[in-house]
Amino acid sequence: MPNLRISEAAALLGVSDDTLRRWIDQGRLEPVVLDNGRKGVSGTELAAFAQKMTETAEHGATVAASARNRMRGIVTRVLKDGVMAQVDMQAGPFRVTSLMSREAADELGLEVGSVAVASIKSTHVVVEIPEA
Repeated sequence: MPNLRISEAAALLGVSDDTLRRWIDQGRLEPVVLDNGRKGVSGTELAAFAQKMTETAEHGATVAASARNRMRGIVTRVLKDGVMAQVDMQAGPFRVTSLMSREAADELGLEVGSVAVASIKSTHVVVEIPEA
């Protein structure tokens, strides 16, 4: 199970480091201690928290749009069957779903709590693993 630094978790949720620390202090998220002794957050817990955030997230007004978008986020759900996989991600207040081959999901090692980048072009969503 991946653990994330406070700054990385905050960026994935689209909030400041201080906001994430306040949420930890308020008990909204349970902290973990990373290898370097600093506080962090479990990727699995962050994924569940991100899903709860979308239930109340407001949709912003769009003034301009691009044909291509890259959204860094956290994987919140992976459903696999014999041939296909559905991967749900939370990128700030936005939920992104990708349908891909099971083989692709397995090769990427996608699991709940993984950090990934969704590249969106038209109706196709491509999920990538960012450089560490």
